[in-house]
Amino acid sequence: MKITTENRKWLDDFNLSHPLVIAGPCSAETEEQVLKIASELKDSDVSVFRAGIWKPRTRPGGFEGVGAIGLKWLQKAKAQSGLLMAVEVANAAHVQLALEHDIDVLWIGARTTVNPFAVQEIADALKNTDKIVLVKNPVNPDLALWIGGVERLYNAGIKKLGVIHRGFSTYEKTKYRNIPEWQLAIELQNRFPDLPLICDPSHITGRRDMIQEVSQQALDLNYDGLIIETHIDPDNAWSDAAQQVTPTVLKQIFKDLRIRKVTDDADDYNNRLARLRLDIDEYDVRLLEILGKRMKVADKIGALKKEKNVAVLQNKRWNEVLGKMILDGEQKGLSEEFILRIFKAIHQESISHQEKIINS
Repeated sequence: MKITTENRKWLDDFNLSHPLVIAGPCSAETEEQVLKIASELKDSDVSVFRAGIWKPRTRPGGFEGVGAIGLKWLQKAKAQSGLLMAVEVANAAHVQLALEHDIDVLWIGARTTVNPFAVQEIADALKNTDKIVLVKNPVNPDLALWIGGVERLYNAGIKKLGVIHRGFSTYEKTKYRNIPEWQLAIELQNRFPDLPLICDPSHITGRRDMIQEVSQQALDLNYDGLIIETHIDPDNAWSDAAQQVTPTVLKQIFKDLRIRKVTDDADDYNNRLARLRLDIDEYDVRLLEILGKRMKVADKIGALKKEKNVAVLQNKRWNEVLGKMILDGEQKGLSEEFILRIFKAIHQESISHQEKIINS
């Protein structure tokens, strides 16, 4: 897949002085609701109006969307507001209906991205169309699966592509609905710098009071846009009520966000940055040396356990270590989330070392 500057031309065509903003309700509920929200967003920084028509739910019995009738409401909203319209599609039938109603932007949801057969079906239905197609990250943190979804669309001749980072599901309890795992989105951005990257703070947070914070984090990481769920009466929304904001709140978020420069050409900035990066490089070398020494100790522990026929995993010891590291990390200004991620990786590597020795 060769994503070039030509593939982000659709984004440049908006000719915006700020990141792209996609906004609208989680679900289209009634014609009146859709038209009212679109009307309140038309004179803002919003360029694309989003609304869920088909809502894949985790369990049956919940509101699963109004279906095709909602597409007619979006047509009216487009005519009245001038905004482009976006919907989620999960199969070829959805694609066909969206094309028949001249929907401008189609996105593939996280539950669909995990299924290569479904993505291929959508790609075939969209083959050589001129629509903008956005791919949300899969539910689980699988970068190859995310890239694979984009590749299937690209191979079908779809050139107006982009990705949406909506966070990843986890069994762990965190402050997020879906943990960001920013490093995965950054890795995708590094591999394909000309592939537009849009953040979905609504699904990452699951809470309207955190939308501002995560939106700013995304902009600080040079994201190209935001997709934010917006409703005239969020508390009574038919789906995902807790993560939607009003149009008024959305406009205030725009005012409060700080748009960063990509870089600064001043000599003072570049000289100071170069010195600080040298410091980072030195610390990184030291970290690797310390980790190497730690694993040699793990090897010795593995040899001792082999000699005494003792199991590798010692949960009591591990929980004690983790608890201490979380407390020590807090005193050094490190978040619990970061400590958990780092030390779980170190622990897993230690176990792997010990298993190799015990089974040798």
